Amino acid sequence: MAALGKLFRTTAFKLTIVYLVVFALFAVFLLGYFALNTKRLFTEQVTDVVNAEITGLVEQFNAGGIRRLTLIAEARSRRPGSSLYLVTAPGGDGLAGNVGSLPTGVLDRQGWSETFYRRIEEGENSDLHRALLRVYHLPGGFRLLVGRDLEERERLYDVVLNAGKWSAAVVIVLGLVGGFFVARRVLRRVDAMTETTRTIMGGDLSGRLPVGSSGDELDRLARNLNEMLDRIEALMRGLKEVSDNIAHDLKTPLTRLRNRAEEALRTSHSDKDYRAALEGTIEESDSLIKTFNALLMIARAEAGQARENMVDFDAAEAARSVGELYEPLAEEQGLALEVDAPAAVPLRGNRELISQALANLVDNAIKYAGPAAKTNGTSTNVTVSARAEGDHVVLSVGDRGPGIPEGERSRVVERFVRLERSRSIPGSGLGLSLASAVARLHGGELRLEENSPGLRAELMLPRGGPQQQTAPVHSQPAEVR
Repeated sequence: MAALGKLFRTTAFKLTIVYLVVFALFAVFLLGYFALNTKRLFTEQVTDVVNAEITGLVEQFNAGGIRRLTLIAEARSRRPGSSLYLVTAPGGDGLAGNVGSLPTGVLDRQGWSETFYRRIEEGENSDLHRALLRVYHLPGGFRLLVGRDLEERERLYDVVLNAGKWSAAVVIVLGLVGGFFVARRVLRRVDAMTETTRTIMGGDLSGRLPVGSSGDELDRLARNLNEMLDRIEALMRGLKEVSDNIAHDLKTPLTRLRNRAEEALRTSHSDKDYRAALEGTIEESDSLIKTFNALLMIARAEAGQARENMVDFDAAEAARSVGELYEPLAEEQGLALEVDAPAAVPLRGNRELISQALANLVDNAIKYAGPAAKTNGTSTNVTVSARAEGDHVVLSVGDRGPGIPEGERSRVVERFVRLERSRSIPGSGLGLSLASAVARLHGGELRLEENSPGLRAELMLPRGGPQQQTAPVHSQPAEVR
């Protein structure tokens, strides 16, 4: 009983009842309209026939007098299924016809009337019949009555009325059955979704809502919710990976920091030794602070909290500024840093974050292309460019270093991910992750492509900035190495 009550309380069942009532009212209106128009059509046909007969009979009266009229009326009244005829004398006595009795006063009113009557062959105790009559007063006080029995009209009206009753009953029964079926089907799917959500709330993020093959609104809702669950699962998995990576990658510098402090306490004997230990501790602490600042920037960028700080600026000028900043570092590594940004490239975005992302790409290029240049003993270039491509601005950094295998390019943009051959090079594994987060913040993407040899990293950003705006959170860009 509780399950049935739950079924009746569903929105699907309530909507079915509403549609059922609306359809039933519409059906009643339609049948009533049909019945009324059928009655009107029948009445019009009767009046046309009666008027034609009266016209003909009046012509016969004018041509042959009352005798001819009575003969014709008597002959017509004896035909099976004939109309009603009555010719009376001035005193009211019947001269011819098949009408036995009428309500008082009917013959005194000339024109149309709908009344009851009995035929001549019927007794006084027989049932009355309903008829539509026309009374015509002839010269000399004679009266002519012609009419039609309305039994056919009433019978047709009853047929329509009975059909309407049965139709309404069928509609109600089918509507209730259909509502029960639809509500039960919808409730079953909703219960399945509810059970899945309980599983997810219990901690199993791998659960997904069932999706049918009909493509209806519930399927679309389930698909959208499943996409949301995929995103949540990916975020939770990323959070777990980040936590593990933080615990793993920060444990080494923290351990090194503690060991230095312990070694200074154990072995230092002069102010010079203590100063050197403190300077090393500060340097290690600065590296840790930079890592945490980078993580904070990535989190804010991925949350879209820096979109309100966007302005219009020249991306080419920003590329030239980054090139000037890193040119001395490139020369130390035996590299030639070139900037290809001769024309202004207008862009709307967060200048500090975009400059930081571009700086990270340049820093990575110098770190990996420098050792390759020293090993090969050749001079190589790191190229920074800014150009417009349709509705997008592309900030590109190309190098001639070892590059990144194509199968690893989607993985290196994750936090703390470093390839095995780069473990010996200083870094935190957050540079590409920050660049990718900044690109997504602006509605763009970070593309890593082959430079034959080397790697070409491109920030592809929409010129007009992202479409969605969120509440501003002012972030301070940090340098990531």
